[in-house]
Amino acid sequence: MKAVMKLLWMVAVISVLAGCGSTNEESTPAATNEPEEKDTAEAKENTSKDEGEEADMTNGNDISPEENKAVEPDSATGDTGSRQNEDALSEYFSEEIEYARVWLQLGPNQDIDGLYVERIPAGTPLNPDDETSGTYPERVIQLAGSRLVDGSVTYSGNGDGTINVYNVPLRWDGEYPAGEEFYTEIIENTELVPVDVGEDEEVIRLIELLKEQPEE
Repeated sequence: MKAVMKLLWMVAVISVLAGCGSTNEESTPAATNEPEEKDTAEAKENTSKDEGEEADMTNGNDISPEENKAVEPDSATGDTGSRQNEDALSEYFSEEIEYARVWLQLGPNQDIDGLYVERIPAGTPLNPDDETSGTYPERVIQLAGSRLVDGSVTYSGNGDGTINVYNVPLRWDGEYPAGEEFYTEIIENTELVPVDVGEDEEVIRLIELLKEQPEE
Protein backbone atom coordinates (compact mmCIF):
# COMPACT_ATOMS: atom_id res chain seq x y z
CA MET A 1 0.00 0.00 0.00
CA LYS A 2 2.75 2.34 0.88
CA ALA A 3 4.46 1.51 -2.35
CA VAL A 4 1.33 2.45 -4.32
CA MET A 5 0.97 5.76 -2.50
CA LYS A 6 4.63 6.59 -3.13
CA LEU A 7 4.20 5.85 -6.82
CA LEU A 8 1.13 8.09 -7.07
CA TRP A 9 2.97 10.92 -5.30
CA MET A 10 5.90 10.69 -7.73
CA VAL A 11 3.49 10.73 -10.69
CA ALA A 12 1.85 13.84 -9.27
CA VAL A 13 5.19 15.57 -8.77
CA ILE A 14 6.27 14.75 -12.31
CA SER A 15 2.97 16.09 -13.66
CA VAL A 16 3.39 19.33 -11.72
CA LEU A 17 6.95 19.74 -12.96
CA ALA A 18 5.87 19.04 -16.52
CA GLY A 19 3.13 21.68 -16.27
CA CYS A 20 5.58 24.27 -14.95
CA GLY A 21 7.99 23.53 -17.75
CA SER A 22 5.27 23.96 -20.30
CA THR A 23 4.22 27.24 -18.71
CA ASN A 24 7.77 28.61 -18.82
CA GLU A 25 8.20 27.61 -22.47
CA GLU A 26 4.96 29.38 -23.44
CA SER A 27 5.86 32.57 -21.55
CA THR A 28 9.35 32.88 -23.03
CA PRO A 29 8.29 34.03 -26.54
CA ALA A 30 5.97 36.64 -25.06
CA ALA A 31 8.83 37.98 -22.96
CA THR A 32 11.09 37.90 -26.01
CA ASN A 33 8.60 39.72 -28.28
CA GLU A 34 7.95 42.55 -25.81
CA PRO A 35 11.26 44.41 -26.43
CA GLU A 36 10.81 43.94 -30.18
CA GLU A 37 7.39 45.57 -30.09
CA LYS A 38 8.80 48.40 -27.98
CA ASP A 39 11.65 48.97 -30.43
CA THR A 40 9.19 49.04 -33.35
CA ALA A 41 6.99 51.62 -31.58
CA GLU A 42 10.03 53.80 -30.82
CA ALA A 43 11.21 53.59 -34.45
CA LYS A 44 7.77 54.66 -35.69
CA GLU A 45 7.73 57.53 -33.20
CA ASN A 46 11.21 58.71 -34.26
CA THR A 47 10.24 58.48 -37.95
CA SER A 48 7.10 60.57 -37.36
CA LYS A 49 9.16 63.10 -35.39
CA ASP A 50 11.78 63.38 -38.15
CA GLU A 51 9.08 63.79 -40.79
CA GLY A 52 7.43 66.48 -38.66
CA GLU A 53 10.73 68.36 -38.29
CA GLU A 54 11.37 68.18 -42.04
CA ALA A 55 7.86 69.46 -42.70
CA ASP A 56 8.45 72.35 -40.26
CA MET A 57 11.73 73.21 -41.97
CA THR A 58 10.06 73.13 -45.39
CA ASN A 59 7.19 75.29 -44.20
CA GLY A 60 9.66 77.70 -42.62
CA ASN A 61 11.39 78.20 -45.98
CA ASP A 62 8.15 78.64 -47.89
CA ILE A 63 7.11 82.26 -48.66
CA SER A 64 3.50 83.07 -49.22
CA PRO A 65 2.54 85.08 -52.33
CA GLU A 66 1.97 88.13 -50.14
CA GLU A 67 5.39 87.81 -48.48
CA ASN A 68 7.07 87.14 -51.81
CA LYS A 69 5.55 90.30 -53.25
CA ALA A 70 6.85 92.27 -50.30
CA VAL A 71 10.48 91.13 -50.59
CA GLU A 72 10.87 91.11 -54.37
CA PRO A 73 12.01 94.43 -55.88
CA ASP A 74 9.66 96.07 -58.28
CA SER A 75 11.75 96.39 -61.39
CA ALA A 76 9.12 98.59 -62.99
CA THR A 77 9.61 101.23 -60.29
CA GLY A 78 13.27 100.66 -59.53
CA ASP A 79 14.11 104.29 -60.29
CA THR A 80 11.14 106.15 -58.86
CA GLY A 81 12.38 109.65 -59.63
CA SER A 82 13.06 108.90 -63.30
CA ARG A 83 9.71 107.14 -63.72
CA GLN A 84 7.84 110.10 -62.22
CA ASN A 85 9.65 112.48 -64.60
CA GLU A 86 8.79 110.28 -67.59
CA ASP A 87 5.14 110.13 -66.57
CA ALA A 88 4.84 113.88 -66.10
CA LEU A 89 6.57 114.72 -69.39
CA SER A 90 5.34 111.79 -71.47
CA GLU A 91 3.05 113.92 -73.63
CA TYR A 92 5.89 116.18 -74.82
CA PHE A 93 8.54 115.66 -77.50
CA SER A 94 12.11 114.98 -76.36
CA GLU A 95 13.32 118.09 -78.21
CA GLU A 96 10.84 120.26 -76.32
CA ILE A 97 11.97 118.82 -73.02
CA GLU A 98 15.61 119.44 -73.97
CA TYR A 99 15.00 123.08 -74.91
CA ALA A 100 13.14 123.75 -71.67
CA ARG A 101 15.79 122.07 -69.52
CA VAL A 102 18.64 123.93 -71.22
CA TRP A 103 16.96 127.28 -70.72
CA LEU A 104 15.99 126.44 -67.14
CA GLN A 105 19.65 125.78 -66.37
CA LEU A 106 21.45 128.34 -68.54
CA GLY A 107 18.90 130.96 -69.61
CA PRO A 108 19.91 134.44 -68.34
CA ASN A 109 16.29 135.37 -67.61
CA GLN A 110 13.67 132.89 -66.42
CA ASP A 111 10.84 135.45 -66.38
CA ILE A 112 10.06 135.37 -70.08
CA ASP A 113 6.84 135.50 -72.07
CA GLY A 114 8.13 133.31 -74.89
CA LEU A 115 11.00 130.89 -75.50
CA TYR A 116 12.05 131.09 -79.15
CA VAL A 117 13.92 128.28 -80.90
CA GLU A 118 16.16 128.74 -83.96
CA ARG A 119 17.88 125.77 -85.63
CA ILE A 120 21.11 126.88 -87.28
CA PRO A 121 22.68 124.52 -89.86
CA ALA A 122 26.37 123.62 -89.85
CA GLY A 123 28.43 126.03 -91.99
CA THR A 124 26.39 129.08 -91.00
CA PRO A 125 28.56 132.10 -90.03
CA LEU A 126 28.65 132.90 -86.34
CA ASN A 127 28.24 136.57 -87.25
CA PRO A 128 26.48 136.96 -90.57
CA ASP A 129 27.37 140.69 -90.59
CA ASP A 130 31.14 140.03 -90.54
CA GLU A 131 32.83 138.71 -93.67
CA THR A 132 35.71 137.38 -91.57
CA SER A 133 33.41 135.31 -89.37
CA GLY A 134 34.06 131.65 -88.86
CA THR A 135 31.22 129.17 -89.32
CA TYR A 136 29.56 126.69 -87.04
CA PRO A 137 31.22 123.27 -87.47
CA GLU A 138 27.95 121.53 -86.54
CA ARG A 139 24.23 122.11 -86.36
CA VAL A 140 23.36 124.25 -83.35
CA ILE A 141 20.26 125.40 -81.50
CA GLN A 142 19.80 128.98 -80.36
CA LEU A 143 17.28 129.66 -77.61
CA ALA A 144 16.22 133.20 -76.82
CA GLY A 145 13.53 135.21 -75.13
CA SER A 146 11.36 137.73 -76.94
CA ARG A 147 13.53 140.65 -75.75
CA LEU A 148 17.25 141.33 -76.03
CA VAL A 149 17.49 141.58 -72.24
CA ASP A 150 16.31 137.98 -71.97
CA GLY A 151 19.60 136.83 -73.47
CA SER A 152 20.21 133.62 -75.43
CA VAL A 153 21.82 130.17 -75.28
CA THR A 154 23.50 128.68 -78.35
CA TYR A 155 24.50 125.03 -78.16
CA SER A 156 24.75 121.64 -79.84
CA GLY A 157 23.53 118.43 -78.25
CA ASN A 158 25.73 115.35 -77.76
CA GLY A 159 22.90 112.86 -77.25
CA ASP A 160 24.25 111.79 -73.83
CA GLY A 161 22.79 114.42 -71.53
CA THR A 162 25.52 116.98 -72.26
CA ILE A 163 25.71 119.95 -74.62
CA ASN A 164 28.43 122.09 -76.18
CA VAL A 165 27.73 125.74 -75.36
CA TYR A 166 28.95 128.44 -77.78
CA ASN A 167 29.73 131.80 -76.25
CA VAL A 168 28.00 133.92 -78.86
CA PRO A 169 25.56 136.79 -78.29
CA LEU A 170 22.08 137.09 -79.70
CA ARG A 171 23.05 140.36 -81.38
CA TRP A 172 26.64 141.20 -82.26
CA ASP A 173 27.96 144.59 -81.23
CA GLY A 174 31.41 146.01 -81.88
CA GLU A 175 33.73 146.91 -84.70
CA TYR A 176 34.03 144.64 -87.70
CA PRO A 177 35.78 142.88 -89.28
CA ALA A 178 36.83 141.16 -86.05
CA GLY A 179 39.15 138.72 -87.83
CA GLU A 180 39.17 134.95 -88.21
CA GLU A 181 41.21 134.42 -85.04
CA PHE A 182 38.47 135.97 -82.93
CA TYR A 183 35.83 133.53 -84.21
CA THR A 184 38.17 130.55 -84.21
CA GLU A 185 38.76 131.09 -80.51
CA ILE A 186 34.99 131.07 -79.85
CA ILE A 187 34.56 127.81 -81.76
CA GLU A 188 37.51 126.08 -80.11
CA ASN A 189 36.45 127.11 -76.61
CA THR A 190 32.96 125.68 -76.45
CA GLU A 191 31.97 124.55 -72.96
CA LEU A 192 30.83 120.99 -72.25
CA VAL A 193 27.86 121.21 -69.87
CA PRO A 194 25.80 118.37 -68.30
CA VAL A 195 22.10 119.25 -68.47
CA ASP A 196 20.12 118.95 -65.24
CA VAL A 197 16.72 117.25 -65.22
CA GLY A 198 15.10 120.14 -63.38
CA GLU A 199 11.70 120.36 -61.75
CA ASP A 200 8.85 118.97 -63.84
CA GLU A 201 6.62 121.99 -63.19
CA GLU A 202 9.26 124.45 -64.40
CA VAL A 203 10.13 122.33 -67.42
CA ILE A 204 6.47 122.13 -68.43
CA ARG A 205 6.04 125.88 -67.90
CA LEU A 206 8.86 126.60 -70.33
CA ILE A 207 7.63 124.01 -72.84
CA GLU A 208 4.32 125.88 -72.96
CA LEU A 209 6.27 129.04 -73.88
CA LEU A 210 8.15 127.47 -76.81
CA LYS A 211 7.84 129.22 -80.15
CA GLU A 212 9.68 128.90 -83.45
CA GLN A 213 11.95 131.87 -84.10
CA PRO A 214 10.38 133.90 -86.92
CA GLU A 215 12.55 134.41 -89.99
CA GLU A 216 13.86 137.95 -90.49
